[in-house]
Amino acid sequence: MSYILFDIGGTNTRVAVSEDLKSFEKPIKFKTPINFKEGIDKIVEAAESLAKTNIRGACGAVRGMLSEDRTYIAHDDVLSKWVEESLADTLAKRLKTKVCLENDAALAGLGEAHFGAGKGADIMVYHTISTGVGGAKIEKGKIDSYHLGFEPGKQVLDIDRTILGDDILPTLENLVSGSAIEERTGAKPYDIPQDDAIWDQLANYLAHGLRNTIYYWSPDVIVLGGSMITGNPAIPLENIKRHTELVLADDIAVPELKVAKLKDDSGLYGAMVLLGQME
Repeated sequence: MSYILFDIGGTNTRVAVSEDLKSFEKPIKFKTPINFKEGIDKIVEAAESLAKTNIRGACGAVRGMLSEDRTYIAHDDVLSKWVEESLADTLAKRLKTKVCLENDAALAGLGEAHFGAGKGADIMVYHTISTGVGGAKIEKGKIDSYHLGFEPGKQVLDIDRTILGDDILPTLENLVSGSAIEERTGAKPYDIPQDDAIWDQLANYLAHGLRNTIYYWSPDVIVLGGSMITGNPAIPLENIKRHTELVLADDIAVPELKVAKLKDDSGLYGAMVLLGQME
């Protein structure tokens, strides 16, 4: 039986097939259409071209906030024309199989917990720092229970109001995300030299967010992913560790901090794991 895995991002969508829920073949990648119907058509086309046998199930990572029953995108600033469209039901009808959806950061974390940097951890937290900031708590190999989802990027860090001024809410996302850096500096993060002082500043801001993560979720391991961590240039892991130790002082030990291993495939790995847990 074939299992369809997909990851719908704001820029690109990836579709892959697994025959055994232990590995998957090279994904098909395409630009995520602005229009919902076109997006569905391209996902189905890719799935049908990859499936070698009857499709037994499908699961996918989706950006944005999902509905409470996790069947459609409830809110997203980028995929605005996908919002409140019956994503899971439409795909289920087209693919003639059951379809599950999960937040992209949560599935990326699940993938890292089973196949990546968080493998073996009882309590793992995944944070992605890229265009935005997201994350999830993974406990004993499963996404922790939640009502509307995890949004660590929305936490307010009132480190110093002079950083962003009075008109921008000092959230972790507004302090360290790629889009925030571009708005603040006028430069794409990948165009800023690695030896620029901003990378250490970002490590300091991120450390304040990780301080809250450590106190709230008490993880064994924190896995950091996203282009601001795994790219080149990037926020250096050693700087993040140093600043996290400083902001925690002697109150509590810093858990192990690791860089994500699975990169663009993390959501697909997570979808494969979730399908296996639902079998």
